[in-house]
Amino acid sequence: MKRTFLLFFLLGVVSGRRTPLLRGLPTTRTIEENAPAGVSIYTFNVTGSPLSSGVVAIHPTIVNSNPLTEAFAIVPAGDLVYRVVTTGNPILDYETMPKCFDLQIFVEDTAGRTDLKTLTVQVADKNERPVFWGNMATQTVRIYVLEGTPPGLIYRVNATDPENGELKYSSLPESVPFQVLENGDIISRKKIDYEKDPHCYFLNITVTDPEGLNSTRTVNINIINIDDESPYFTTKQRIYRIPEEQSPGTVVANITAKDPDDEDSPSRLFYSIQSSDTYFSINPSTGVLQVTGRIDRDVLPLQLHPNISVIVRVEDSPHGGHSSEMEITVIIGDINDNPPECNPSTFRKEINENSTAEIVLLDLRNSCKDIDADPPNNLFRFTGLSGFGSNNFALESAESGRLVMAESIDLENPSNPGVEVYSLTVRVQDIASPDYSSKYPFYTFLKIFSCAVTARREEYHMYFEYMHEKISQPYLTMISSCVIFPDTIYIYIRIKPVNEFFPVFSSLSYEFNVPEITKVGSSIGKVTASDADRPPSVITYSIIAGGGTKDYTNAFWINPINGDVKILARLDYETTQKHFFTVQASDQEKTATASVTVNVLEVNDEEPVCSPKFYSFQIPVSLAAGTNVNGFRIQCQDRDSDPRSFRYFIEEGNVNNHFTFSPVAGSNTSQLILASPFDYESGLDTKWIYRLRVYITDDNLLSAKNKATHLVKTGTVTLSIRVIPNPTTVTTTTPGFTVVTKRENLYLDSAWYVPFVTTLGSLLLLGLLGHLGVLLARWLCARCPPAPRADSTPLINAPDKKKPKKEVALEMIKLSTVFDGEARDPVTGKMYEFNTQSGARRWKKSNESLRPTAAMQVMSSSTGNSGQETDRAEVPIKKETSEKREEPREVARPSAGPSQAPGQDRVKVPKWKEEPEDRELPSTAQQPRH
Repeated sequence: MKRTFLLFFLLGVVSGRRTPLLRGLPTTRTIEENAPAGVSIYTFNVTGSPLSSGVVAIHPTIVNSNPLTEAFAIVPAGDLVYRVVTTGNPILDYETMPKCFDLQIFVEDTAGRTDLKTLTVQVADKNERPVFWGNMATQTVRIYVLEGTPPGLIYRVNATDPENGELKYSSLPESVPFQVLENGDIISRKKIDYEKDPHCYFLNITVTDPEGLNSTRTVNINIINIDDESPYFTTKQRIYRIPEEQSPGTVVANITAKDPDDEDSPSRLFYSIQSSDTYFSINPSTGVLQVTGRIDRDVLPLQLHPNISVIVRVEDSPHGGHSSEMEITVIIGDINDNPPECNPSTFRKEINENSTAEIVLLDLRNSCKDIDADPPNNLFRFTGLSGFGSNNFALESAESGRLVMAESIDLENPSNPGVEVYSLTVRVQDIASPDYSSKYPFYTFLKIFSCAVTARREEYHMYFEYMHEKISQPYLTMISSCVIFPDTIYIYIRIKPVNEFFPVFSSLSYEFNVPEITKVGSSIGKVTASDADRPPSVITYSIIAGGGTKDYTNAFWINPINGDVKILARLDYETTQKHFFTVQASDQEKTATASVTVNVLEVNDEEPVCSPKFYSFQIPVSLAAGTNVNGFRIQCQDRDSDPRSFRYFIEEGNVNNHFTFSPVAGSNTSQLILASPFDYESGLDTKWIYRLRVYITDDNLLSAKNKATHLVKTGTVTLSIRVIPNPTTVTTTTPGFTVVTKRENLYLDSAWYVPFVTTLGSLLLLGLLGHLGVLLARWLCARCPPAPRADSTPLINAPDKKKPKKEVALEMIKLSTVFDGEARDPVTGKMYEFNTQSGARRWKKSNESLRPTAAMQVMSSSTGNSGQETDRAEVPIKKETSEKREEPREVARPSAGPSQAPGQDRVKVPKWKEEPEDRELPSTAQQPRH
């Protein structure tokens, strides 16, 4: 912008005072393209004037170029000598830039004179070298080719000729497996193997134009290694041997392999076990095969097949790739790591006493085994028979393990210690070394540790005490409850008693005396029996015969455990005085019997039975003393008493002792005697009815001392006696008497709830009655009509009482309603009138034309037996379906009374007859609009 401004400024100045100062200009010069910076194009001089003393104020300057460019500049070349040179920015290019430039050069001297001339620079074409495109134009190109790429195009070289000539490509050296075609395509001539061929090639590419000018660039071809080779094992050994029970982490083998793809660098291989194996694992990076699980040679399947085959795979990629596999066989050797085990390790045996000697009780070898796989590790022997009573038993031999009786055992023998169960122990010892029966080895430690951790945690702590040799018998018992040491057999032999002796009763016969009044279930005696067997046999008792009555099959019961005899039915001396039955004692195999006699002792247990038990009669008030009352006689009997043992007592109701019995004792028959006359006149006697309660006792079993003070077995008789007064002349009616009934409280004083409940019930009853009364009053008010008013006339006559009929009286009041429309009922076909505003309706008479009519409001009154009732309704009256509608017979127009309003007429309609079809006027919703 500044230069443009300066240019116009200078042009303005020059146009006014231009003086030829530039010598040799204007002119035209030619320069080849691609000239470097500083090449001189033209040299010119500046002419000085006397006024300027040969000095310029503004040196020659290119003020403008056409077209604009900065490719030229003016530099001083001496005193007032200047040269136009190239700047190299940009380098002149015949093919891409203008081919001619007009440079305007301006100069001014110190006198103010200026000059402006033009230098024309023409660019001449020159044959240039071909130019590579892209990175090849400035640097060596690096090309990467995958190993195994098939022969063919791998890269295309591009170059151009500034003169647009046809270019040709060539390459050196020719020994490499690559070549460049004339069109610039670089091709491979074979499939390159990274592992066999060089990994890098340098190819010189030359491009030549038609005039022979060329350019050369280098291409670096690098071969990229791909994973195309499978790794291979370098370990040659395939079979390894290790003993069983190796600790986890034990190294079995070191597997190595190589990958041909990684020969120039450390191999990055990955190892794994392909077979399903729980015994070994392999380090995925190093290939170290080691033990990870317990290897027990003595269990299946290793017991039968001790060889473990492991398939090891090596891969050159963690996620799949090229791989190789190798089978490794590990042979597991057997060691003596298991003591003999007996299952069961505890035996319980029963033998009869007096069993003969030398009989075989147990064959221990059948239940014991050593699970070690190979002999002699699995061989063992039995030793160390010990325990209480072990002298009665013996081992036949250490190898056989058969336990035999040494001598017979008789429990009844006094020299026998009396032990029924013998506790024996037998040691089971390994033949091979180490001997697990002589000490507690590491294997036993593992057993105890496993049990303690998995089942009983408290024994886990106890185990450490045991390992520190602080074991004691309580600890040993606790350990054995979890793991019984496999080298010890526990044998419990029970001597089973033989039932050799019969039970023996303490007596061959038993006799019990039992009063007849003994309660049912009472014990009456006991039988006992014993057994000489040792230990004593359990004896049970039972009744095997007798013991019945005519009413009960079994009148007696014996406790089967202790022999206690009880009665199951009431004994009666009067029926049976003796009972006999047989009891048996049994020890489950042998039995013994004994007889039992039960003597029933007589007891006064029967009550007197008297006749009659109740008697009611009347006696005159004037009956004389000493008279047999109404000839009454009582007669008694007792099954266990003599007729002369009865005594008679009046205990209740004998007021003033008017009555007595004769005789009072010594007879089973007695009469009722009036002992003293009645005296009602003086007020001594006031009671007219006597209720006597008579007690009759028998005392035949009482001593004379106790007869006067004891009442034994009482019978009762109730007598009701009414005293009849003498007839008098005052009344002709039958003399009467007053019976005064005295009632006593029938509940206890403590029963406070009785009066409370009674009072509460009474209040509730009163409330209910009051509520019912209110409901009755409401019902009566609803049924009864109101009284007729004095100023009104009854609408209808009272109905006939003999034949009550229901009448309907209608009181119609004419209003100003106008029936301005009519329609036909679609059901009955009858015509009816209606008011379009209010909706009022009425049936139309056949001889009546449509005309304005005052609507009638009907007062209906139904009269019955209970009164009259008045309602208002429209005409015609709508009734229930079950009622009948009657036609009006006559219409009377009574004179207007005082209650009538002016302008109103009342019409009395007595009755309506039922029409053939009881229809009602159509509703307002059905009424047509006119």
